[in-house]
Amino acid sequence: MAKLILFISALLLFGAVGYLIGKELSAAPPPAASYADPVSQLLEDIRAKHEFPALAAAVVVDGEIVAANAVGFRRQGGSEAVTADDKFHIGSVTKSMTATVAAMLVEEGKISWTTTIGESFPELRDRMDAAYADVTLEQLLAHRGGAPASPPALLWRKARGGNGTPGEQLLEFIQGILARKPEAMPGTKYVYSNQGYAIAGVMLERASGQAWEGFMQTRLFEPLKMRSAGFGAPATPGEVDQPWGHLKKRFGGVEPVPPGPRADNPPAIGPAGTVHCSLSDLAKYAVFHLAGERGEGNLLQAASFEKLHTPVGGDHYALGWVVLEREWAGGRALMHNGSNTMFYIVVWMAPERNRAVIVATNFGGNRAFAGCDEAAGKLIRRFFPE
Repeated sequence: MAKLILFISALLLFGAVGYLIGKELSAAPPPAASYADPVSQLLEDIRAKHEFPALAAAVVVDGEIVAANAVGFRRQGGSEAVTADDKFHIGSVTKSMTATVAAMLVEEGKISWTTTIGESFPELRDRMDAAYADVTLEQLLAHRGGAPASPPALLWRKARGGNGTPGEQLLEFIQGILARKPEAMPGTKYVYSNQGYAIAGVMLERASGQAWEGFMQTRLFEPLKMRSAGFGAPATPGEVDQPWGHLKKRFGGVEPVPPGPRADNPPAIGPAGTVHCSLSDLAKYAVFHLAGERGEGNLLQAASFEKLHTPVGGDHYALGWVVLEREWAGGRALMHNGSNTMFYIVVWMAPERNRAVIVATNFGGNRAFAGCDEAAGKLIRRFFPE
């Protein structure tokens, strides 16, 4: 699912925006609301067209957040309107954050890009498939470590059960992955893998002496003042205090998913995709990466940003970012998208122009790909003049 989402979004922006995977059956959409603010109206028209519960966006120009807007509702059928400060699940955009903290630990000498799985887990050497022993941290973060695209069904069911602390669940999950043969010979093939990022996450836990959630907070969220950032479904169980995720109904429409264990990915793949935050806070993260591209970043040296943003092995994937050529970006564009099947988000950054666009919805169906890319395209045309 994640690999398909990434491929579709990379193709759609300024490509054939539409229902690439087929139209979903639904009743006629309700009319769009009216907004005096043109950006909100742009989002509302797209939200109504694609029948999203909510649609939100943030835009960065020259290091400043120039727009942060949200329209629609936290829950389909509810009366609670979304706000610009509401939190959205960012799915696989989490991967770039895990890779970013990895770069911090590399700079500190606590781990290296060439540290292997065997070196990180000497106690598992006799229980892991031998092919995994020499897989490096960099290979895992670039999806070239051979880890499977999909988790084994038995392991996934157990992970969904959610027994133990997040760290215990993560370790148990990766032990099960490492005991099986890799999907591809490590280092030879790009295989988009949440499982590979889970392994990398535990390697970083070993190196830092902290749980993944802990070092994300202390090393990234707190320094960047991303005060809304956290893990799991954004809303409080039993409350509509933040957006709920939504699934596509079988015969059309969308179904709200109440906050709880089933409202997000399990902690076992946390490093691959369980972060939530407001789009304004995610825009701060984009500003951080854009500044790093210009040699003006904090927390990391320029060489580390270059490492994170450079594709590995001849593919488009770097370390947590897809690198593409786009005319509107003035050259390279960095992007990633993500979905936990109940939310969808896409981030586009144009380093040469020092600008970024982020669009998110609290719906994870096929329409989310096309609708968010349509909004991103219109915002780029509005804020990235030729």
